[in-house]
Amino acid sequence: MATVMLDAGHGGYDAGASNNGRLEKDDTLRLVLAVGEILENNGVNVLYTRTEDIYQSPNEKAGIANRSDADYFISIHRNSSPNPNTYSGVETLVYQDSGIPALFAENINRELEQVGFKNLGTNERPGLAVLRGTRMPAALVEAGFINTDQDNELFDAAFQEIAAAIAQGIMQTVQGAALTAEEVAPYRIEVGMFRHKENAEILASNLQNDGFDCYLVTRGGYYCVCHGSFDTKEEAEQQEQVLFEAGYETRLIRADDC
Repeated sequence: MATVMLDAGHGGYDAGASNNGRLEKDDTLRLVLAVGEILENNGVNVLYTRTEDIYQSPNEKAGIANRSDADYFISIHRNSSPNPNTYSGVETLVYQDSGIPALFAENINRELEQVGFKNLGTNERPGLAVLRGTRMPAALVEAGFINTDQDNELFDAAFQEIAAAIAQGIMQTVQGAALTAEEVAPYRIEVGMFRHKENAEILASNLQNDGFDCYLVTRGGYYCVCHGSFDTKEEAEQQEQVLFEAGYETRLIRADDC
C-alpha cells in the first residue's frame, strides 16, 4: 500500500489564521490526526510532518517529506479572508492542475462537498513551498474558512465526517494511481528506470506536471517509472506515441515481465 505524508499546517509560534481565539494550527493538527487514523485503519501507511504543536517552516515540511518514503503529500489548512463571514467553502491548492494532484483535489473537494461545504474547486498555487518543494504528488486542502461562522459550525458539528471525507478522497486517488503489478492490465509503458528513488520521483513529477498519471514499480533493485494500464498492445502503442511526442523515451512492457 502507498505511503501518505500528512502535514498539519502551521504550528508553534506560527499560529496561522485565527478568529476569536480559534487558531488554525490547532484545527489542522486535530484534523490531520483524525484523517491519519482513518487511513491507517484502511491499510494506508501514514507519516506526519508533526504530531504536536511545534514550528516548522514550509521548506522544512517539504524536506521532511522528501527525506521520507512517502509516495504522496497532503497538507491541511483552514482558509481565511480579510473580512469575517465573507466567503465560505473548501478548495484544494496544487502546484499545477494536472495529473495526480488534480485528482487529489477533485476527489477531496467532492467528498467534502457531500458533507455540506461549498465546493470552491481547485486553485493552482505554484509559489507555495510545500507544493513547489515536494518531490511527490502534493495537494493542500483548505478545510473551510476559519473566520466564517457557517464553516466553523460545520467543522465542529461534522468533524468526524469531514475527516472521513478527506480520507476517502485520498484513498480514491491512491487506489487509482498507485497500481501494483498484480492490479495492472497486461501492458504498461515504462518511461524510466533508476537506481535511486529520488531520481525516479523527479521523472514522475515531470510526467504528472505534463498531465500523465504514473506510478513506481520496483524491479531488480531499480525504481521503474510507469504509465498506464492497457488490455491490448494496440492501446498501449497509441499512448506510447503520445508520450514520445511529448518528449519522453519509452519502452512497452508486459506486467508479467516484472
